[in-house]
Amino acid sequence: MALLPVADALERLLEDAAPLQAESVTLMDAADRILADPLTALRTQPPFNASAMDGYAVRAEDVASAPATLAVIGMAPAGRGFAGTVGPAQAVRIFTGAPLPAGADTIVIQENVRDLGGGSIEVTASTVEGRNIRCLGLDFSKGDVLLEKGRLLDPAALSLAASANHPQVSVVKRPLVAIIATGDELLPPGSDLGPDQIISSNAYGVAAAARSAGASALDLGIAPDRKEAIAALVKKAVNAGADVIVTLGGASVGDHDLVHDVLTGEGMTLDFWKIAMRPGKPLMFGRLGDIRCIGLPGNPVASLVCTQLFLKPLLARLGGRAYRQDMRQARLGAAMAANDIRQDYVRAVVKEDAGTLKATPFGIQDSSMLRMLADANGLIVREPFAPPAATGAACSVLMLR
Repeated sequence: MALLPVADALERLLEDAAPLQAESVTLMDAADRILADPLTALRTQPPFNASAMDGYAVRAEDVASAPATLAVIGMAPAGRGFAGTVGPAQAVRIFTGAPLPAGADTIVIQENVRDLGGGSIEVTASTVEGRNIRCLGLDFSKGDVLLEKGRLLDPAALSLAASANHPQVSVVKRPLVAIIATGDELLPPGSDLGPDQIISSNAYGVAAAARSAGASALDLGIAPDRKEAIAALVKKAVNAGADVIVTLGGASVGDHDLVHDVLTGEGMTLDFWKIAMRPGKPLMFGRLGDIRCIGLPGNPVASLVCTQLFLKPLLARLGGRAYRQDMRQARLGAAMAANDIRQDYVRAVVKEDAGTLKATPFGIQDSSMLRMLADANGLIVREPFAPPAATGAACSVLMLR
């Protein structure tokens, strides 16, 4: 099977990927979710003419000039309006959010009032009609579309939904990613390692990346290099309702790379296998019914680079989110050799230098070296057959953070 260009692989992986079905969740569980349907107001806000300040509800004609002496006939705290009517030379003590009493048409703020005692006040500054009043429907009216389909439910959007009297909202289902690590050599962190064993690290980075793209992650653990063991975890993923199955390792061409055989045996239709990229050549993609299956390389850096390039955009699409890689232009901080037939993603440190981004590649790019990836904040993207590039040459950088 010929190596597939990165752009073609991504296009095929995202082909017909659409937001998952909607589900209803409470507002407290809706943070950072994607709205599945337009949200309309179930009420008008404010539902009445309301005081915007603490002070006194009065008739504007009584306070058109100052000083003016008024009789206080009652009080209107928030949540309990004044039942009477404000007449000539009268006032009602009012607090922010309380309904404007009948007869009143303006609010005098308390800083402009002097208490004369005996139920009388003196207004010390003139106030015009309508001052300090929030009119009925100032924010929105019942039936208004407040939030469009596809909106990220950030703090402001959630507060607006609550204000519109929605206890629940319809959101796009979070994609569920089932993660299966494979390999006899792997043990979980904290294990006592034998002489031929290593720590299984890839699942933690992949799960974190999945969650950052709005998905849920289900770690199914490590399958030894036996077809029946891998198949058992694949069945668990299917039974858990996974939208995406991600396998780690076991998707290359060695005698113990069994993932392809197991998945096809379970009914997966292979779409592509092997990408013209470095690191990440042995990436595999197929479909098991409605489940998308991605076989990531076993090398940790290759696994995480492929996660950035392929898994995160897919999960964003399934979750109804907009997603775009953070590509920037920079200058090379060190010379680079000519490239071969594969597209390179070179770990680099990107810094601003005299108003220009400078990307300095690490000297060693072995795909097992996680520390270098953790230290990098960008990947220099080198196109296939790119000629040698001198220090200071223009380059494209995929920012990681």
